[in-house]
Amino acid sequence: MTSPGTRAGEKADDFDVEEALALVNENPGPPSGTPDGRATHAGASSHDDARHHRGPNHQGATHRHGDSRHRATLWPEARTTAERAARAAVRAARRAPVSAPLDAALGLTLAAPLAALTDLPPFDTSAMDGWAVSGPAPWSVRDEGVLAGHAAPAPLTDGEAARIATGARIPAETTVVLRTEHGRTDERNRLHPTRKVVHGQDIRPRGQECRSGDQLLPVGTLVTPAVLGLAAAAGYDTLTVVPRPRVDVLVLGDELLTAGLPHDGLIRDALGPMLPPWLRALGAEVRAVCRIGDDAQALHRAVASSDADLVVTTGGTAAGPVDHVHPVLTRIGAELLVDGVKVRPGHPMLLARLKDDQHLVGLPGNPLAAVSGLLTLAEPLLRTLAARPAPEPCTLQLRDAVHGHPHDTRLVPVVLRGDRAVPLRYNGPAMLRGIAAADALAVVPPGGARPGQEAELLDLPWTTGGIGVCFT
Repeated sequence: MTSPGTRAGEKADDFDVEEALALVNENPGPPSGTPDGRATHAGASSHDDARHHRGPNHQGATHRHGDSRHRATLWPEARTTAERAARAAVRAARRAPVSAPLDAALGLTLAAPLAALTDLPPFDTSAMDGWAVSGPAPWSVRDEGVLAGHAAPAPLTDGEAARIATGARIPAETTVVLRTEHGRTDERNRLHPTRKVVHGQDIRPRGQECRSGDQLLPVGTLVTPAVLGLAAAAGYDTLTVVPRPRVDVLVLGDELLTAGLPHDGLIRDALGPMLPPWLRALGAEVRAVCRIGDDAQALHRAVASSDADLVVTTGGTAAGPVDHVHPVLTRIGAELLVDGVKVRPGHPMLLARLKDDQHLVGLPGNPLAAVSGLLTLAEPLLRTLAARPAPEPCTLQLRDAVHGHPHDTRLVPVVLRGDRAVPLRYNGPAMLRGIAAADALAVVPPGGARPGQEAELLDLPWTTGGIGVCFT
């Protein structure tokens, strides 16, 4: 996708993140949502009961009562709200592009057009191992050959040939490169073709792929391994890119252990090891992971002192005696944009605006519920901040029926088997066994899904190299 007026060689200073956002969202698809389909399996399974949303990380907490269900946001609307919040933050922050070495640019978005710094190839080169020949056959073969990486060889004379390696510079006056398998030499060291020779064959002329100054890729292009290769070939050591969104992670809970086996009511922290690499795969720069327990003052200090683009908290998003996220947000004057989402697992997730250019995503304490919150709120927000293109909608038929919640969307781990998505067991909010084996998460509409019904799939970043490409 290109932008009117974008030219090769424009200065990076002329670019801002908002422009890249406009580029990568030039033709946005329909907002992510629950797929259509008649429900055949009503009723939520017991492990989706919101009363146990804090699970092993926060035992015994209860879901907020009153009108919280009425305030909860529909799942597709929550994702759209996160994208919209990120757009507003981009306009407020006006973060400058950065120059990144090639080995640090994977997954970032180009903030300046990639224009060729040289012709490609930079000189006439041989496309094959064989002989460079001049004029009609037969040819007398030189003693010295031509290798890649060496200075320009002496010109050929009419009726002369020289051994040549793939990628080597073509001697002046060469008319053809004759492949090794298409020639033979006689007892007098004269070369003869074994098939018809076409003028110019197997010669890559200078500038065949591009000329110096040609625009190779526009602003807004996602940096993939192939883009890195092209940039290196075109003469780049660094790329001008949209900076990674900065994220601080706050892990809450007095009951969490960082090592050893569970004991005496204490359990292992699963989110501390899982969230940072997942956030990095979503394009973020994770600056800090802080474990601060169930301490309202410590949480307030951590949130108020953070200058990250996004603060991610785990647990404490309901209204129990140690659920401090809402009170802290109220204390600092944050604006709640999403307060609960109609999705299982993960219902009590939230999104708040701390400042014009800073947000907080509150994840439930249960591991799979936290993953749901990560993909519902953090993923679209981070993607938009990083000016990454939105993934193309991806759907696949479900092999088996999936029970649904009467009112809420469900996110269910699946594996891909041929042209079907197979729902996995161990998909309760406190479980990671299913998602650890999964290829994707299926978006199941309220009421459930029948066998053979199409379901939207959410990519897991490691199944696609972390670049958001649909794998079906």
